[in-house]
Amino acid sequence: MAYENTKKEPLIRIAKRPELPSGKAMLIRFSSVLVALLIGGLLILALGYNPAAVYGDIVKGSLLSGTALKATAKIAVPLLGAALAIAPAFKMKFWNCGAEGQITVGAIASTFFALKLVEDLPGPVFFVVTFVISAIVGGLWGLIPAFFKARWGTNETLFTLMLNYIAIGFVKYLRIGPWMDKGQMFPKVPMFDRAARLPDVFGVHIGWIIILALVIFIYIYMTRTKHGYEIAVVGESVSTARYSGMNVPKIIMRTMFLSGAISGIVGWMLVCGTNYTLSDTTANGYGFTAIVVAWLSKLNPFVMVLISAFLAVLRKGSNTIQTNFGIPASASEVLTGLILLCMLGSEFFIRYRFVFRKKTVGGED
Repeated sequence: MAYENTKKEPLIRIAKRPELPSGKAMLIRFSSVLVALLIGGLLILALGYNPAAVYGDIVKGSLLSGTALKATAKIAVPLLGAALAIAPAFKMKFWNCGAEGQITVGAIASTFFALKLVEDLPGPVFFVVTFVISAIVGGLWGLIPAFFKARWGTNETLFTLMLNYIAIGFVKYLRIGPWMDKGQMFPKVPMFDRAARLPDVFGVHIGWIIILALVIFIYIYMTRTKHGYEIAVVGESVSTARYSGMNVPKIIMRTMFLSGAISGIVGWMLVCGTNYTLSDTTANGYGFTAIVVAWLSKLNPFVMVLISAFLAVLRKGSNTIQTNFGIPASASEVLTGLILLCMLGSEFFIRYRFVFRKKTVGGED
């Protein structure tokens, strides 16, 4: 009888692991990066290059010169901003995959003022107005899926994803229609006037100061305020939140407005501080990469700073090795993807373990 029961058990099963000490968890994460670098090194070797030289060039091309460091910072800032934006929604277990679209609509709002009204507003007033309007427009865009979720229980993942394409499609319409630069051979939105460009602080637009302030704000908001407590309760159990008297639809919509507003601010930074124009690739995948940042950081804003910086180094370094070594863009993207995959995979081994079927007394499985 015991033999028959053991036969019914799978050879290998996955079980939830007791919470690991923080030191051991960090060791697993660090080991995952080393494994990724090793696998990536084999890929580089297979392509006929020296892995040590390529990895050295990634570091050099992203950190070891003033120009490279500024370029890396300009990648890290919007990535960190997008991660901060989705953190409250994710804490609530509202899977906001629409940061890309929310960034885009914020950028559209800023572009309207940059093209139509920049000459009518003094410099500081222009930046304050575009900052506020971009935040409001991004927040309202985030409210759309929140309202449908709160009212009819729609699937927020699909809803927010579809809204991304609507926002990008609207940019394409503007680019080839009313906002097209008539003096160009190819349809594009005109470059912004200098008066519509964010000033620099230490060679990077002032957006980095705003984003670092938002890191502190989001940390306090999520861990030290009533709103943050309500977000956590709704994330743990909607039924418990309702039983305790919380207005769940209001919390969902308020949180998604905040999420969309921060994304809209990121769009403002991208068009006024980095690109100086609007295109259908303005968001540049930051909204999707931010999901990885949020997941790896466990929604801790201070950890997001480190992970965003690390991913910015990878992105900028990958561009450098394409230029210096002639490595195809696809290969550099595979290398970055391997590192991300191993980092995400490490979270599995931190949370779960493999359990093998025990042998019976008779030595049979």
